[in-house]
Amino acid sequence: MLDGVSLDHLRTFVAAADNGSFSAAGRAIGRAQSVVSQTIANLEAQLGITLFERIGRYPRLTVHGANLLADARRVVTGADALKAKARSFSAGLEPELSIVVDVMFPQRCLTDALGSFKQRFPSTPLRLHIEALGRVAELVLNGQCSLGITGTLPFLPPGLTAERLFSEQIVTVAAPGSPLTGRQGPVALRDVLDETQLVLTDRSSLTSGVDYGVQGKNIWRLADLGAKHAFLRAGLGWGHMPLWLISEDLAEGRLERIELEGPSAGMMPFQAVYPADRLPGPAGRWLLERFSSTGQTS
Repeated sequence: MLDGVSLDHLRTFVAAADNGSFSAAGRAIGRAQSVVSQTIANLEAQLGITLFERIGRYPRLTVHGANLLADARRVVTGADALKAKARSFSAGLEPELSIVVDVMFPQRCLTDALGSFKQRFPSTPLRLHIEALGRVAELVLNGQCSLGITGTLPFLPPGLTAERLFSEQIVTVAAPGSPLTGRQGPVALRDVLDETQLVLTDRSSLTSGVDYGVQGKNIWRLADLGAKHAFLRAGLGWGHMPLWLISEDLAEGRLERIELEGPSAGMMPFQAVYPADRLPGPAGRWLLERFSSTGQTS
């Protein structure tokens, strides 16, 4: 008998329970009240139980109906998710989007864009990696990720295509009381040589042993940007940091900006990288455009 229960039966049952009446359920799902009433009656016959008490103006869920409602809702929700995923496949959307993002990428831009992505592509699973330097490009080259966002990689490995997004300001900082802070005018490069510089380590074979932005000779190499941030605030050295991450520290006096002699840390250009023979699909392309628009307005 239960083999006769259909998705339409369950969808009508959920609509009637959610909307409080058969007429309101009909309006919600585009059916006449009589059709809703007959569908519920058929479902009750298939199940062998009464789902609604039809006493008074509005039908009320019975104990059995209330117990079965959550199960019916799960079936309907699961079916809707299955259809949405199938539509995504037929429309050419990626079955999964795997991306790797540079650790220097602005967190607000990442969060805002991915929040919008979740609304736009609810059936597309996302796999996110956070890396630095050559590791971003490496994960794209070895196929672990279909799309990368890099900022700390100064050159493009063969086989990848790059697409510019936007730039973020990089500043040089140290904790108050450092020999490098509180000076009038730029700090000479000779004065930073003996002070500990905190830099990110390279996790990839692409750029292993190559230093970027290293100006001191007493170097601490850290594998995590959060650790570098904490060490800077603790007064363990000086270093270059993205302004978005330490702006509150500067405003509240936990860190102080340093102006070095010669070229400053300047701007870090972020770019999307992907295999030259595998362009981003609709979901990936949408996300890149969102990154670009969000980054330029933040």
